[in-house]
Amino acid sequence: MNETRPARADAFAAAPREGLFTRFLGPRRRSGGAQKPGPIVPAGSIAGRSLTIVIAIMSFLACLTLGAVTLVRDASLDWQSDITREITIQVRPTEGVDLDQEAQKATAIALSAKGVASARALADWENAKLLEPWLGSGLDMSDLPIPRLIVVELSDPEAVNLPALAERLTQEVKGASLDDHRSWTERLKAMANATVIIGFSILALVFVATVLSVVFATRGAMSSNRDIVSVLHYVGAEAGFIAREFQRHFLLLGLKGGLWGAAAASFLFALLSFFLTRSLATPEGDQVSALFGRFAIGPQGYIGALVIAVLIALMTAVTSRLTVYRHLAALE
Repeated sequence: MNETRPARADAFAAAPREGLFTRFLGPRRRSGGAQKPGPIVPAGSIAGRSLTIVIAIMSFLACLTLGAVTLVRDASLDWQSDITREITIQVRPTEGVDLDQEAQKATAIALSAKGVASARALADWENAKLLEPWLGSGLDMSDLPIPRLIVVELSDPEAVNLPALAERLTQEVKGASLDDHRSWTERLKAMANATVIIGFSILALVFVATVLSVVFATRGAMSSNRDIVSVLHYVGAEAGFIAREFQRHFLLLGLKGGLWGAAAASFLFALLSFFLTRSLATPEGDQVSALFGRFAIGPQGYIGALVIAVLIALMTAVTSRLTVYRHLAALE
């Protein structure tokens, strides 16, 4: 292989220099009488445009997955915060006991506890509304032994001594029991954590697919420029110079495609948030808002999309640099 290089170098040296450099280095332009060479790598090649489209699509998918994971994580944190800030006291009917009086006593005990913001007993129509999915509407529930429910809002969940409050209610209020929703909180936390883990796993798979797509697309784009690398190598250009030129070119391609994909994903989330905000008065909008808030990924989501775009651009640049060095090593 080393024996063929001088012969090829002589062949390139024998070729007209002006035509050679005009073909591979691009047209020269005059600025103040001085000639300035054009870019070594063609900026508008078909391979370069294809690579930009591939990067934009994969960046869009990665940012879309990151936004979905961010939405689920934020929604789960909001759900857990709402549940831990509310407890329920139930006063069951007992024969020979005034149920309303016991409910008032339980409300007073709850209000006297440290860390409690408010406590109120639900009205009869509110209890009927809660039982409506099972018993239907329009029923006379005055004769039914329906327990009294007291909703307690906590200002500081950490400051409330729930075991002491439950024990006091049991001792002083007949038929009273405290539900701190701990079992529901644990189930919700486990479900939310599993969802977030699955989301991050999907994000990792999408990112791996992005890496592989960018690697193969970059190599394909590099193969169309292999003649340029060979010519520059044989006329004496250093490997570092050639690698830097290609790295700069593919860094710009990767950055352009990554930013396009990130911008498209960010625009999609902003558009969905806008339409959801306008439809909050509808039942469908209220249900989606209850699950995902206002469907806004927040500053962290947009910063994450920008980070993904930059990482993809750097990965594209590194891939092109390594490909150039590998090709130059094969020429030796």
